[in-house]
Amino acid sequence: MGTGTELGRVRGLGSAKEGAHHWWRQRVTAGTNLLLMLWFIVSVARLPAYAHADVTRWVASPWVAIPLVLLIVSVFTHFRLGLQVVIEDYQHDARRIAALILLNVFTIGAGATAIFAILRIALTGTPK
Repeated sequence: MGTGTELGRVRGLGSAKEGAHHWWRQRVTAGTNLLLMLWFIVSVARLPAYAHADVTRWVASPWVAIPLVLLIVSVFTHFRLGLQVVIEDYQHDARRIAALILLNVFTIGAGATAIFAILRIALTGTPK
């Protein structure tokens, strides 16, 4: 068996031609997760108190709400990319499509819910 065409070997393209892009996106989201999680842990540790009013006031700040939204986007993107690889590697029948659809619905729904909660607090100042 051959290893593909000469042009394909030179370009380094596999059969799907998207493996490097997926791999690169996982590494980028892992790096952003690391930085944003460090910011989050330090920020939460520096709060004077953990009462509901204090945390709500903290999240209402644009200097906190924007990085929190970026953290949610980065974490859920990384989560989806990682589980997509697991599903594609271990599911080889019709359940694969259903699992990928459910994965996308779950990550978009959970991420949108978290972003909505952050923006609601940030834009109104208090949760309802």
